[in-house]
Amino acid sequence: MSLRPIYDRVVVRPLEAETTTSGGIIIPGKSAEKPTRGVVLSTGDGAVTENGELRPVSVKAGETVLYGQYAGNKVKIDGEDLLIIKESDILAVIEDSSIQEKLA
Repeated sequence: MSLRPIYDRVVVRPLEAETTTSGGIIIPGKSAEKPTRGVVLSTGDGAVTENGELRPVSVKAGETVLYGQYAGNKVKIDGEDLLIIKESDILAVIEDSSIQEKLA
């Protein structure tokens, strides 16, 4: 099944939060923070501006993004937990692989 969001919404596959601290302490699943980064799977066409023009979404499928901790709505598609969030809830796009490694 494919999922195509509308307007300025984005479908994101959350990446799992780290379960071990830098000191080696294992954090139980229920105590771990909600994921705040994920991979964009698909995007809508964009938002309609006040003058009726379409402003395209600035992220693309495949990009890794940071988003607010309580952003979006959870959906389960084909047994996979996904988020549908508004483009405005995306805080940043991670472009540098060294940054991704530091966040992992």
